[in-house]
Amino acid sequence: MNTSANANLFSRLFDRLDDPKRLAIETHDGERITYGDLIARAGQFANVLVERGVKPGDRVAVQVEKSVANLVLYLATVRAGAVYLPLNTAYTLNELDYFITDAEPSLVVCDPAKADGIRTIAAKVGAKVDTLDSHGKGSLTEAASKASPAFETVPRGNDDLAAILYTSGTTGRSKGAMLSHDNLASNSLTLVDYWRFTDKDVLIHALPIYHTHGLFVASNVTLFARASMIFLPKLDPDLIIKLMARATVLMGVPTFYTRLLQNPALSRETTKHMRLFVSGSAPLLADTHREWFARTGHAVLERYGMTETNMNTSNPYDGERVPGAVGFPLPGVSARVTDPETGKVLPPDTIGMIEVKGPNVFKGYWRMPEKTKSEFRDDGFFITGDLGKIDDKGYVHIVGRGKDLVISGGFNVYPKEIESEIDAMPGVVESAVIGVPHADFGEGVTAVVVKHPEAKVDEASVLKGLEGRLAKFKMPKRVFVVNELPRNTMGKVQKNILREQYKDIYNKA
Repeated sequence: MNTSANANLFSRLFDRLDDPKRLAIETHDGERITYGDLIARAGQFANVLVERGVKPGDRVAVQVEKSVANLVLYLATVRAGAVYLPLNTAYTLNELDYFITDAEPSLVVCDPAKADGIRTIAAKVGAKVDTLDSHGKGSLTEAASKASPAFETVPRGNDDLAAILYTSGTTGRSKGAMLSHDNLASNSLTLVDYWRFTDKDVLIHALPIYHTHGLFVASNVTLFARASMIFLPKLDPDLIIKLMARATVLMGVPTFYTRLLQNPALSRETTKHMRLFVSGSAPLLADTHREWFARTGHAVLERYGMTETNMNTSNPYDGERVPGAVGFPLPGVSARVTDPETGKVLPPDTIGMIEVKGPNVFKGYWRMPEKTKSEFRDDGFFITGDLGKIDDKGYVHIVGRGKDLVISGGFNVYPKEIESEIDAMPGVVESAVIGVPHADFGEGVTAVVVKHPEAKVDEASVLKGLEGRLAKFKMPKRVFVVNELPRNTMGKVQKNILREQYKDIYNKA
C-alpha cells in the first residue's frame, strides 16, 4: 500500500524524483525527453483536460497511434484524477460506438482522420473530441503548448480508478475492467523488484500502448525504476537488433520473437549487451523458447497476466525458466487451480481453472455488478477463465481458455462477435470461430462456415463481407466451408473437435 499522502499513481511515480535531468524517453528519430520534461508536459496536458471540463473520475477515451504525446496523455489523465480508457487503434467506428456509449467519457481523443465519425458517436454521450496524430500533433498538443506546466496532482485513494481497459469475453460484448491506482502501482513495483530493474536499464519499447503489456508493464515499470526507454512506433526487427547494442531489456509478444528469429543478424554477439527478454500476452511456443536460447544464449522470461489483473505469475529471474510454463505467482499474489464446476482446489499437476488473488486484481467490470460478482469466489479469488495446472515445483502452466477465447498476436479475440457477423451474411447457415496454433501469432483466427446448399459462399466472399466490419486482428486468417458442424448430444458445437481437425493448417509450408 502507498505510504505517501497521495495514492495517485502519478504522485507515486514522480514525487520523489531525484534528478529531473535524468533521461526518460528517447524516440526512434532522436528526440530525448528527461523526467523533468515528462512531468512538465503531463502538467500542460492535465491543464488542458481540466479546461475541457474533465473532472476527477471522468473517463478519457483515447484511440490514437503510438507517440510520446499519447504516453503523456495517459500520465496527464491519471494526474488529473480522471480514468484513462485506451482503445485499440484497429477498432472500426462500428466497434467504437459500443465502447464510447458504454463508458460515457467526457472527452474522446482520436486520430484527425477519424474525428468526424467519432464526433457523431461522442455527441450521443455529450463528450468533447480532441485530436492527436501519429506524430503527436493535433488539437490537444496545440492547446497544451500554450498551457502552464504547473499542475497540482489531484489526490486519489488506493481504490480510486486510474484506468478502464475493455477486455474480450466469449459471449456478448467486451467488458470494461476497472483498475485502481493501487492495482497499477503495486504490480509495477513488484515487477521492478522481481525482474531486477535499475536506473541503468534501457528498455526497447516496441509494444502498442493501448493494452496492459505496453502501457502498464513496459511504461510504468521503466518509470518506477528511473530507467529509460527507446520508444518505437512498432515492431521493426532490423532496428531492434541494432538497438540491442545499447539497450538492456526487450518486452514483446511471441510474434516479436518469431520475427526476430527470422532475422539472420540475431546472434549471441548482437544480444550480448541485453540482460532480459520478456514475453507475454499470448503463449510462447516451447519451440520458440528453445530456438531463442540456441541462437542467443538467453532464455526468454515468460510471464502471465490479464487485462483484469496485470501480471499474476513470472518465470524466475534467477533459476530455471521452463519452456511452456509461465512461472510462479508473483510476491503478494496467490494462485490456485480449482474444479471449474465445484470450485474445489485441485492437487498439483491436475488441470482445472486458474484463480488468482492479490493487490493486482481489478475492482470489477464497469457497470456490470452481476458479472463482477459471478467472476469472484466468496474468499476473493478471481476466476480467470484460463485452464491450467500448477506442477509439483510450483510452476504454473496454461493449457487454454475455458471459454474458447482466441489470443492472436497478443490480442484477445472473442469468437462470438465474428460468428455474429458471418452468420448475418446471405447464404450462411451458421459458423464457428476457433483459434489454432500459429507460429507467428500464437493462435490463428479460423472460421468454419456452413452454407445453404444452393448458396455461393466461399472463403473469398466471407472475407470480403467482413472487411470494414472488424478490426484487422480479428479477421479470420482462413475460412473453411463445410456441410455441418460437429455437435454433442445437447446440440452444442464441439469446438474442441474443430480445433483438433484444423490444428496443423498453419504449419504447412
